[in-house]
Amino acid sequence: MEDPSTDWFSIQNADELSSPALLVYPDRVRNNIKRMLQRVDNDPARLCPHVKTIKTEALIRMMVNEGITQFKCATIAEGETALKAGALSVLLAVQPSKPVAERWITLAKAYPDRSLSTVVDCLESLQMLGQLAGDQQAAFNLYLDLNVGMNRTGITPGPAALELVDSIQSAEGLNFNGLHAYDGHLHQPDIKERQEACDDWHRSLRAFADQVKQHTGTPPRIIAGGTPTFPMHAATSDLICSPGTCVLWDAGYAHHFKDLDFLWALVVMCRVISKPTPNTLCLDLGHKAIASEMSPPRIAFFNLEAGSFVSHSEEHLVVSSPQASRLKVGSILYGVPWHVCPTVALHQQLHVVENHQATSTWEVVARNRTINY
Repeated sequence: MEDPSTDWFSIQNADELSSPALLVYPDRVRNNIKRMLQRVDNDPARLCPHVKTIKTEALIRMMVNEGITQFKCATIAEGETALKAGALSVLLAVQPSKPVAERWITLAKAYPDRSLSTVVDCLESLQMLGQLAGDQQAAFNLYLDLNVGMNRTGITPGPAALELVDSIQSAEGLNFNGLHAYDGHLHQPDIKERQEACDDWHRSLRAFADQVKQHTGTPPRIIAGGTPTFPMHAATSDLICSPGTCVLWDAGYAHHFKDLDFLWALVVMCRVISKPTPNTLCLDLGHKAIASEMSPPRIAFFNLEAGSFVSHSEEHLVVSSPQASRLKVGSILYGVPWHVCPTVALHQQLHVVENHQATSTWEVVARNRTINY
């Protein structure tokens, strides 16, 4: 983890900002993007970053400016934001229901010079998409979503999955783009254990990809993994990697994955709003301001030694601290969220920090479910 003693995170005009607030540091974002590229030998074609973490046009454009043009998304609003930022290819990595698929077609028609695709893992969805393609006089570019052990979505590599590939190829209005495999169940802190687990499912993936090649005549494109297994997939030259958290980074991943050397580029600023007891502080950092789906801690403070997290509610976070006596109501605290992705989704804007000054704001537009389409 980084040493916060350098005080890189503090801002001199904090009194101008309401709290809680998210602060973003563009220089650090650029550094993280370059570190992503270095992992894939500076070949941007091997990156398909997930934009669910950032949800912000300006941040996506920073990647586009470095030559990264293909992205993954979880919602249509995220996909539209990526397209506005200059993405040439966007993968909706969630098997769509019919209403979502209809919206995806509308978005694709609005950007006819871009490549939009989505995933499928069952015959029912395939039939629905085929019918919709015919009704709308459109086409769906499809990746077969594989279940490689997470058991959340996807079809297990094997005969049934191969039949689904055949069905895609034989259907009107459906195009087979390749394979999508997310291994979010692999989060072993020990890199050797994570590598072995990743190698294990790679073997079944390779065998299945060879079968797909025999059926289609060409090796399938494979988009694989997330951030924890990024180093493993990056070392395999024919895989397209889709990390996301590493653009901004967070305290949870920094704690668990020592082998990943990304910088914290987003900070939460909050204030002490009450001192209910001599040893406790109440902060304006409730469920509405920071991700709270996991057990505490939910933030790693830079300028506070937090003894325990006493309670957390909609508007308030109460912590105990041996430093409570030296802090006044109104004191400003800085920290990194334990889970950055849902934290960003809770805020309407990011405050851009340059030279210890909050200079402007970037709208987190893709936190909305709908923008234009």
